[in-house]
Amino acid sequence: MRKTPLALSITLISAGLAGGQAMAQQQSKESEPQGLYSAEDIIDADVYMADNPDEEVGEVEDILLDDNMRVQALVIESGATLGLGGREIVLDNDSYRLETSQESDGDTEHRVLVNSSAEELGDMPEYNENWWNQARQQAREAWEATREGAQSAWQSTREGAANVADSISDSIENGSN
Repeated sequence: MRKTPLALSITLISAGLAGGQAMAQQQSKESEPQGLYSAEDIIDADVYMADNPDEEVGEVEDILLDDNMRVQALVIESGATLGLGGREIVLDNDSYRLETSQESDGDTEHRVLVNSSAEELGDMPEYNENWWNQARQQAREAWEATREGAQSAWQSTREGAANVADSISDSIENGSN
C-alpha cells in the first residue's frame, strides 16, 4: 500500500485514538490493536447503526483534526437510508466507535458504528460551509480562552513564587538580626 506524504502526515497515532476521546476502538476476537491507524484506510469505511450493525447508513467521507492533529469528528456521507437523503453529517467523537477486524486475506477492515438512534443521527449537524466556519471560530475562541487562562495561571504562579521567595528572604533577614 503506497502512502502519500499527506496521508502519512495525518496518520492517526494511538495517542490520538486513546482515552475514549477520539475513535474508541472495539477489537474483534481475531485482531489485535494496530497502534497506528491510517486516515486513508478509515476514509470510505462503511458506517452502521450500533443498535443494528447490519443497517448501513453511509460511509466515512472525511476525518476532522484539531491543531494538535487529534481526531475531533468524522464526516459521514449518508445514503438514502433512515430518511437522511444523502447528507454529509458531522459525528463528534462521543457519537461513534471504530470497529476493526482482520479479514481472511490479511487485510484490516474498519467499520464505524454510530451510537445514536436514527432520529438523533438525523438531527446531527450537516457538514457544510456554515458549519465549518462556525466550528473553526468556536475552536479558535476555545484556544484563545485556554491560552489566556494558561498565561494567567503562569503569571499567578510566578507572582506566588516571588512572594514566597520574598517571605523567606525577610524571615532570614529578621532571624539573623
